[in-house]
Amino acid sequence: MTRMVQFAWRTLVRTRPVPGRRLLDPVVTRMRVLPQDLDAMMVVNNGSHLQLIDVAAAQQIAEMGGTRLAAKRSWVGFVAASTMRYRRPLKLWDRIEITSRVIGWDDRLFYTEHVITRGGELSTRGVVGRRFVSTRTGDRIVPGDIASLLAQERGYVPQERPELPADVAAWISSWNGAPTDPVPTDPTPTARTAQ
Repeated sequence: MTRMVQFAWRTLVRTRPVPGRRLLDPVVTRMRVLPQDLDAMMVVNNGSHLQLIDVAAAQQIAEMGGTRLAAKRSWVGFVAASTMRYRRPLKLWDRIEITSRVIGWDDRLFYTEHVITRGGELSTRGVVGRRFVSTRTGDRIVPGDIASLLAQERGYVPQERPELPADVAAWISSWNGAPTDPVPTDPTPTARTAQ
C-alpha cells in the first residue's frame, strides 16, 4: 500500500478516536520502510520522510477526534511550513515508530513534532506548522478555537497552550519575517550561453 493510499485511508475512512486521547497526548504510528520509500542510494529520501510524517499526522488527528470534528465543521488542514533534522538513515524493511505530538500553537498555526525512531534510536525529527481552513467560507480557523471545540466534543477540560520549545520558536521567528510575495523578475531577461 503506498503512503498516499495510507494517508487517504486514515483521512477518508476516519480512524475512530481513541477513548481518552486528548490534544496534547502523543500518538505512536508504527510502519515498515517499503521499496517505494527509497531513492537510488537505497535509503529513505527526504520527500519520503515527509510522506511518512503525513501518514502519522493523519493517524494522530484521527485518534484525538480531530478528523470527525473537521468533517462535521467542513475544515481541512494544510501544511504551512516544515523543518526536518536527519540523524540516521532508514533502509528497506526497517521497522519504524513515529511519535507525533502537538507542541503548541499560536493565532495561526498548530505546531506538531514528529520523531522517527528505529529500534529506539533517533532517525529523524520533523516539526510541522499546520493551518486549518473552512471549505465553506475559506476562512482560517483559529487554533485556540479548535483546541476548545475539540475538548468540548471529547468531554475534557481544554488544555493550556504550552510554551513552544526554544528551537521551534526561533524557527518560527526566522520564517515569519520572510517575504511572502513572489520575487520580482527582470522584465528583460538576458540569455547566457554555456562556454
